[in-house]
Amino acid sequence: MTGTRPEVREDAFLGGRLRLYQPLSGHRAGHDAMLLAAATPGRSGDRIVDFGAGVGAAGLAVATRLAGIDLTLVERDEALADLARRNAVLNGIAAQVCTLDVTAGAEVFSDAGLGPDSADVVLMNPPFNDSERHRPSPDQNRRAAHLAEPATLDRWVHAARRVLKSGGALSLIWRSDGLAEVLAALGRGFGGVAIRPVHPDAGKPAIRILVRAVKGSRAPLRLCPGLVLADETGLPGEESLEILAGAQVLAM
Repeated sequence: MTGTRPEVREDAFLGGRLRLYQPLSGHRAGHDAMLLAAATPGRSGDRIVDFGAGVGAAGLAVATRLAGIDLTLVERDEALADLARRNAVLNGIAAQVCTLDVTAGAEVFSDAGLGPDSADVVLMNPPFNDSERHRPSPDQNRRAAHLAEPATLDRWVHAARRVLKSGGALSLIWRSDGLAEVLAALGRGFGGVAIRPVHPDAGKPAIRILVRAVKGSRAPLRLCPGLVLADETGLPGEESLEILAGAQVLAM
């Protein structure tokens, strides 16, 4: 997709309060981005950085909820970064968009205005499917968005640790069976880890985990109550409906 302008359609999120141009093919933002946004803390005046922003879904959802933040969207794919810029304008949100690989070095980040200890909050939805356990998508862009290399999480967390201020918060979403990987990556420089499992329904194991951690904290780990997306009838639960509509913040 890099270097070309894809065919797009306009989708509605947060009960229609957020509109996003998305490519017709390849990776498309959905529930994961909105859950991540709902689990991301912040307040007016904070500098909030969205790693691997794609078309800007999660970061722009945070900005829809929190007025007056200084938002930066980081995306390596030029075409998706262009859509993120268009989406910021579409929604009347001021945002800086950096075409940048999250795994780049400190000097590259600094040249883009993301120097060490410069962010209050980082949120991220890294590629998280194990390349050895999942059949790759034939679509190159979908494959790049979903398949993780063995060092992907460590590299993304390292970049977040570098740009966050002491006491800054990291929010991420990951697959539930990768909890050990998350805790290992956060063991270097983060504490106060809070984990909230996300279940498709009350009778099934969690498929995702939402994680929040604080740079430099020594607070103990907390396991929060699970979020159940659908009730026993298969319909979306009241809490998940409110969260996906942007009417409720996810407690962590």
